[in-house]
Amino acid sequence: MKKSKTTLNQEVVTKEKSKKTKQKTAVHSAHKAKDFRGTTKMLFKNLGRYKALLIVAVIFAILATVLNIVGPRILNELMTLIFGQNYQLSEITRFGLLIVGIYILAAILNYFQGYCMSKVSVQLSKKLRSDIIKKINRLPLNYFDRHSYGDVLSRVTNDVDTVGNTLQRTLSSLITSTVTIIGIPIIMFTLNWQLTLVALLQIPIALITIFVVVKNNQKYFVRQQKYLADVDGYVEENFSAHNVVKAFNAEAKSQNEFDKINNELRVSSKKAQFFSGIVHPLVVFSSNFVYVLICLVGGYIALQSNDGTFLATIITFMTYTKLFNQPIQQIASVSSTLQSTVAAAERVFEFINEKDEPDESEKCLTIDKIKGKVEFRDVSFGYTPDKEIIHNFNFTALPGQKIAIVGQTGAGKTTIVNLLMRFYEVNSGQILIDGIPTDQMNRTYVRSLFGMVLQDTWLFEGTIRENIAFGNPNATDEEIVKACQMANVDHFIRTEPKGYDMVLSEDTSISAGQKQLMTIARAMVQNAPMLILDEATSSVDTRTEILIQTAMDRLTKVRTSFVIAHRLSTIKNADQIIVMKDGNIVEIGKHDELLKKNGAYKELYTSQFETGESF
Repeated sequence: MKKSKTTLNQEVVTKEKSKKTKQKTAVHSAHKAKDFRGTTKMLFKNLGRYKALLIVAVIFAILATVLNIVGPRILNELMTLIFGQNYQLSEITRFGLLIVGIYILAAILNYFQGYCMSKVSVQLSKKLRSDIIKKINRLPLNYFDRHSYGDVLSRVTNDVDTVGNTLQRTLSSLITSTVTIIGIPIIMFTLNWQLTLVALLQIPIALITIFVVVKNNQKYFVRQQKYLADVDGYVEENFSAHNVVKAFNAEAKSQNEFDKINNELRVSSKKAQFFSGIVHPLVVFSSNFVYVLICLVGGYIALQSNDGTFLATIITFMTYTKLFNQPIQQIASVSSTLQSTVAAAERVFEFINEKDEPDESEKCLTIDKIKGKVEFRDVSFGYTPDKEIIHNFNFTALPGQKIAIVGQTGAGKTTIVNLLMRFYEVNSGQILIDGIPTDQMNRTYVRSLFGMVLQDTWLFEGTIRENIAFGNPNATDEEIVKACQMANVDHFIRTEPKGYDMVLSEDTSISAGQKQLMTIARAMVQNAPMLILDEATSSVDTRTEILIQTAMDRLTKVRTSFVIAHRLSTIKNADQIIVMKDGNIVEIGKHDELLKKNGAYKELYTSQFETGESF
């Protein structure tokens, strides 16, 4: 059975509101001032754990660069001999072999420094991804209320890839360029100080250009990374709800929304690349200008000194000038890459530095023997400080009772469950289990007391056996099979190829009802003393619904259970039915009692059977 138009419409409205809120946050974040220096410092701090490899890479890079710089100096000696016509063939051979040996050794050193830097960048990327995944598990759920999943996904993929892939080239280029810029002038001064001063004219021109561009262009790289995350988020959101888009013929609207975000990415990327692109031609122009000056000044000195061997010095200077241009151009290119890298690193570190859920490692309070009594005492809560949605909620569930929670959309049903599981903390009041406040127990322990069957079924890529044993990895094959039999899914599993060893993936053809039965089996294997059930029978056929309901009745037997009821016909046997409206309890009682009151429950029950609507 497909979702009703009303349900689909509610999903679209909810997604639109969420999207607009997150886009506003994205635009605000994109224009915030960023800490370039602080992020760079943090990036190098993370690189500190690979100090040994970095030191080796730096040493090899320095040695290779020094050899490349020394090569033309030896070549100058050779040309001086040739131009002076005072040489022997053995000397030319010796100089030639020396120069070839130097360049071969430099190539070998460059290879090994590249290997070391590749290893560092790969290991850093692995560490950052691991840190992000660990962080996700420590973040409070309200973080994901404020950020799209696509934004988080972009930090794990795009941003980490940007940092890892460019770091190797960036650091290697910086080391090589720095040594070259320092080393070449030193050797130049040993040859001729006048030509050296001419050659050094390009340094202030290049550095001023780079400084101005880097200072003013960083904001565009920050926006580029942010809008790239927005594109990822929008694509992920629309693919996950593609049936909703199709159902409302909203393909054109979806395309227009995507085009707007994609255009923002285009504009920010264009500005970032354009201003970075200015650096290269300016540096090339300054270097060519200096190149010409060296030729003119060198020719003038040669004529004044009447020294024919000075031609060798001019040629050597021209060679060094070209070599000197390379690190300056590399720095210009690296400045663009570095901005993109720092912008990406900043987003990664922003996420890693988000505030964790409060540490509760010192909370060791547990319950020796769980009875299952759950109490809500004057509980009030709001997802935002200015909007309270649960008001002085009071209720007691006795051990073994089946408690159903019903009400219109937005009444606060799911919020009660979120508070019970300590996904969120109450603003005031207390929730107690067997007389002990849940905030005095470790939240991990509290969550272990509840098995959950959610409306949105979740199965990961792995075997059926691994999926069912997700909540209890130590479960035996006998326990898994027994749970599947009780959940009415054993027969289906055995008819599939490889049975319990069948690998589930995105393209595996399994119905919604079969997935739901598997999640019920998973809860049975977990064998938690209490249960939370978000009844998910609205999208299955009648026969499957009966199988799911039978399995859920077996699961809730002798356990305190909370059921968010969508079909009121499925909770007739509940011990207590809580009817909620606007965060308040308006009625409590059993099914027959509430119908006799002719109140809110009767209205819900009657309207549902008249319209076929679910709550």
